[in-house]
Amino acid sequence: MAIEGWDLSSFGEGRVLPVVTAPDHVLSRVGEAVDPTAPEVVALAADLIATMRVSPGCVGLAAPQVGVSVQLFAVNVVEHPKAVTVHGTFVLANAVIVEASRWRPGREGCMSVPDLTGDVKRASRIVVSGELPGSGRKVTITTDAFEARALQHEIDHCNGLLFLDKVSGAHAIYQRKVYL
Repeated sequence: MAIEGWDLSSFGEGRVLPVVTAPDHVLSRVGEAVDPTAPEVVALAADLIATMRVSPGCVGLAAPQVGVSVQLFAVNVVEHPKAVTVHGTFVLANAVIVEASRWRPGREGCMSVPDLTGDVKRASRIVVSGELPGSGRKVTITTDAFEARALQHEIDHCNGLLFLDKVSGAHAIYQRKVYL
């Protein structure tokens, strides 16, 4: 189920940007709201998608993770086995959660915290409101399961939070397993 009015082909190729890792201060700042129609925001949206696509296992990437402290992120959970509802690849600007329910714990990782994972309690059903880069059209996305977790994770990045800020304690943080 794609987001109506979202046209990925109009964004161009985008540049692959380096991903910032903790404890870089940009990851702990609340991002500025953006004009989703501004050319630099549209270009950054394309960069987020390009960077996400070349990063194995990546299902989301927020602007602060590439060093830009603004309210913009990309998500694509299409190929993830835990995804139930899937909206394809999309970018949202100035997104906020307007409803959240069915809270459940789950393991999360992050490109900005490459060596750790952690158990985070998040809503498994959410409604998010945001704007589409390019058109600026306001959209509301209702989703669940893994896509809901990914959206909350990226919205947290835009608000200066890492998943480590949401774990219940040191007992819920783990060394990332590397499979060869």
